[in-house]
Amino acid sequence: MLALVTLGLDQASKVWALGSLDDGHVVPLVGDVLSLRLIRNPGAAFSIGDSSTVVMTALAVAITIAVVVAAWRAASPRWTAALGLLLGGSLGNLSDRFFREPGPGRGHVIDFIDYGGLFVGNVADIAIVLGAVVVVWLTFTGVGLDGVRAGRHARDEDTDDGEDETQETPAAEPAQEQTKGERDA
Repeated sequence: MLALVTLGLDQASKVWALGSLDDGHVVPLVGDVLSLRLIRNPGAAFSIGDSSTVVMTALAVAITIAVVVAAWRAASPRWTAALGLLLGGSLGNLSDRFFREPGPGRGHVIDFIDYGGLFVGNVADIAIVLGAVVVVWLTFTGVGLDGVRAGRHARDEDTDDGEDETQETPAAEPAQEQTKGERDA
């Protein structure tokens, strides 16, 4: 569901950008730090791979398939949300690759959010970064796709404080009966 919302927001924002912004014209939002500037990006982030759009598209398809497989296996709401953001963002940019000029598999991604001249991105890119941050966080905190922390028995979302209240403690050994001789000694 989050993937579909992300995809919808991304594509709607790109339709708006194409109808409202002129190529290359900068519209300041927050001084020089954040502005709007429409560009058509043939490569990946930071304009990597400008001359290999088909390769970038194939790589994006492979990553999207891996995210779908992981999302299918995810049982944790945190993992599901993170993978939903990644999937929605990936599908948003892949839609551009397949359906925008200059043609299928070679289409340019519509970018319009300029971050201080460092790079220009879009809503899909924001979703991808947020999803990736959550994936890294979950990985480093030891939460598996099933929601189980490494060395734990219950899902990470079962408790708010991160402690596993359902973890079993070893049962005490039953007291052995003492013989009359042991009691008297």
